[in-house]
Amino acid sequence: MSVESERERWEEQVFKPAVERFPERKPVFETSSGIPLPPVGVPDERFEYQERLGFPGEYPFTRGIQPSMYRGRLWTMRQYAGYASAEESNRRYRYLLQQGQTGLSVAFDLPTQIGYDADDAIATGEVGKVGVSISSLDDMQALFAEIPLDKVSTSMTINAPAAVLLAMYIGLARRRGIEESRLRGTIQNDILKEYIARGTYIYPPRPSMRLITDIFQYCQKNVPRWNTISISGYHIREAGSTAVQEVAFTLANAIAYVEAALQAGLKVDEFATQLSFFFSAHNNFLEEVAKFRAARYLWAEIVRQRFGSSDPRSMMLRFHTQTAGSTLTAQQPENNIVRVTLQALAAILGGTQSLHTNSMDEALWLPTEKSVRVALRTQQIIANESGVADIVDPLGGAYVIEELTGEIVRQAQEYIRKIDQMGGALQAIERGYVQNEIQDAAYRYQRAVELNDQVVVGVNAFSVEESPQLERLQVDPAIEFTQRERLAELRRRREAGKVAELLGRLDQAARQTDNLLPLLVECVEHDVTLGEICSTMRHVWGEYQPLAWA
Repeated sequence: MSVESERERWEEQVFKPAVERFPERKPVFETSSGIPLPPVGVPDERFEYQERLGFPGEYPFTRGIQPSMYRGRLWTMRQYAGYASAEESNRRYRYLLQQGQTGLSVAFDLPTQIGYDADDAIATGEVGKVGVSISSLDDMQALFAEIPLDKVSTSMTINAPAAVLLAMYIGLARRRGIEESRLRGTIQNDILKEYIARGTYIYPPRPSMRLITDIFQYCQKNVPRWNTISISGYHIREAGSTAVQEVAFTLANAIAYVEAALQAGLKVDEFATQLSFFFSAHNNFLEEVAKFRAARYLWAEIVRQRFGSSDPRSMMLRFHTQTAGSTLTAQQPENNIVRVTLQALAAILGGTQSLHTNSMDEALWLPTEKSVRVALRTQQIIANESGVADIVDPLGGAYVIEELTGEIVRQAQEYIRKIDQMGGALQAIERGYVQNEIQDAAYRYQRAVELNDQVVVGVNAFSVEESPQLERLQVDPAIEFTQRERLAELRRRREAGKVAELLGRLDQAARQTDNLLPLLVECVEHDVTLGEICSTMRHVWGEYQPLAWA
């Protein structure tokens, strides 16, 4: 069949039915000169990568996981936010929703991320500083006050205690009379990248993987619209990796999660449709567009060839993107608006499902309302004024894009083969292989900046002497005292005997193999705190101690 005949087949049988599902988007797309826009470009039949391309919405999904992509529905505009108390963060969420944001993304403070309550001694000085402080179901209730959980998709950037925060979200839905099957959202829940690049781990790998597969199993049965993991290349890239390493190490981690779930008795097509990914959008525009396309192609091949999936939905790499925080500069912060715009455009041309755009002042302090509004408006202008959302995979078939896509595929496959030979991602992490590769890449980049081989505008070129004249967001230092008082009151009014019974049951359950999620939900519904739950599991499983590696 000729390429033109294939396009006609795809338009009639795949594209048009997909578009009909989204009547809110305009039916006809054309340029400002009135030139009709085809839904997708098709390369010449002689093009070298034709077999990899296919069509959007069809295996191997290089060109996008949905046939209509943004002609049907725009990506979710999900600005990452959270600071101080639950009440303060709730005000920011409602502000963003009023400004046109279409999904929530929660940032937690460091004590919450590593499983400590706000009144724990180790939390002193960190409560509410880099995210919102959440210790109990009451905090979760305040965080989502006046926000309809059954209508808004919520992403929570939480890893080691992800099961507990998910239990709180489910507990809050039950408290409001909302069926958990109606909840939509994502928990990051990606512990392997914590061992590699970020460091907010609690438990050793084996029990951590058990919690992850418990979440897979529970959500598959009870919360089917929830993304049970967001396998993250973002933090790998922020640690200094290259684009190829970001793809390769992220997919190697994904392979490890799938294998753990299979070993736990799940079947790939029972849980793989609820897996999602999280990537960075960095500065090299063309490479970033190709990176997202290469990642989709690789994941489709891995899930079908390696794991024998027969469900196309399992093979779809669905991902959220955040513009690269590590590229933001404190010098001339207004320049960050330009960087973020280009990075966001790369993510959109690469086919992201969800996007966070960084604020211009984030290299200096927590973003203000004005700066987050500018960041959100950046997405809205691209979506509604640029025209790039009017064609599916608009750069597909461009010689350089396809060449870069193919080369990223090839180099990432070579990394994955090396990791397989070591016994998989966990063994490669324990040997320090992944960490060393990232550190070497970070060193090379930093040397290039220091030698002026890599220009960073406003830092090592085109610099000026000035102090930033920007509004600054202030976090009330009394937040820590307030959170401690709130927890003290919670402990006074709750049923102490029931709490002790539940923590005893949790201790025993952690030593056995039954799914922990139902018990965690019961715990939080009876006002057992995050720190108490995590401390109990720490007592059983211990804490992870990184191995010394060269």
